[in-house]
Amino acid sequence: MALYLGVDGGGSGCRAVVADASGRVLGRGEGGPANVWTDPDGARASILAAAGAALAGAGGGALSDLRAVLGVAGANVPEAAGRLAAGLPFAAARIETDAFLALKGALGEADGIVAAIGTGSVYGVQRGGAVRFIGGWGLVLGDQGSGAWIGRSLLEAALLAHDGLGGESPLLSAVLAEHGGPAGIVAFGQRASPADFARLAPRLLAAAAEGDPGAGAVLAAAEGHVARAIDRLMAEGRVPVCFLGGLGPAFATQFEALYGGLIRPPAGSALDGALALALTLP
Repeated sequence: MALYLGVDGGGSGCRAVVADASGRVLGRGEGGPANVWTDPDGARASILAAAGAALAGAGGGALSDLRAVLGVAGANVPEAAGRLAAGLPFAAARIETDAFLALKGALGEADGIVAAIGTGSVYGVQRGGAVRFIGGWGLVLGDQGSGAWIGRSLLEAALLAHDGLGGESPLLSAVLAEHGGPAGIVAFGQRASPADFARLAPRLLAAAAEGDPGAGAVLAAAEGHVARAIDRLMAEGRVPVCFLGGLGPAFATQFEALYGGLIRPPAGSALDGALALALTLP
């Protein structure tokens, strides 16, 4: 029996699904972060762990029997995608960015925009079947408005407050204290992964909702980046917008007034998009 594998791998975790030729899901699995640019070996291990768990759930078998479509963070860098492809055991494999499969899962073939905001951030538009993306360049030089960017910006704001170069707030004071002062924040920042920074984002969102000015300033900056990207993709005409990723629902709520009437729930997930494409593999 032919088996097909769809994988959705992002900066915070990896999910996999195995299905038969009819698309009936037989097994699911999960793994760790899967960014092939920042951690190629870890990404490969996460993908294989998730695939193995999904295959076990389907009743077992060999990874070499699977026809797979993998959507992974960092695959927009051809060198990184090529390294991953060379080390995979599958019978057939197609590697796409996690953003592409998120778009396909959310929109199908319909026109629209996706704002995928999780550990990282990337924005895509589909018009008449043509797809293009902006953003998604990683935390060092991009990913503005993402969970990782928000977490890093929170720590930056705490350091500025300590130096008297930015406003103070209860959240910023608490973050400084919890890290043992500025030196502790710097030490954390030196070793932190994007996922480590992103884990600070929910706390900031909660504090912003309670009126913390430091959290509010970071959130306002994040919203500015998100709105600028969406407006850029709207330049050729207004189309529906889907907010995806771990922070997608929070931003959808924040932008109800700005994009009222255009915000739509996604038709499906990135994993749905991966499986749909996997079923087309010969």
